[in-house]
Amino acid sequence: MSLASSLKQKAAALKKELSALYYAYRHPRTGMAPRLIILFTLGYALSPLDLIPDFIPVIGHLDDLIIIPLLISLSVRLIPPEVMIECREKAATNPATLKKDWKFAAGIIFVWVCIIIIIIRNVI
Repeated sequence: MSLASSLKQKAAALKKELSALYYAYRHPRTGMAPRLIILFTLGYALSPLDLIPDFIPVIGHLDDLIIIPLLISLSVRLIPPEVMIECREKAATNPATLKKDWKFAAGIIFVWVCIIIIIIRNVI
């Protein structure tokens, strides 16, 4: 199996997992903490803005290759297994259409600005 086909398979799996997370977010048995992590995960994954801009060679794509899978993994670990199984089945039969949205980008920008302000206040 070539590297390109392997990466395509992994990207498709991540896309399915994001769709399942969307359904898990809306599931009534998902707790508040997992919902917040899922919201941040979906917001970051769908945001047109990244922590590290994609135009920076190599490093620009590292956040997509590392941060998003880590956020997905964290989200899945916080969701009850039976809920995640149900949501994966629903995503397989009826995938959610997730599109990039500037509302999510505004939320992500707000979070990053808050983090930067906290860091600056603690350093100075």
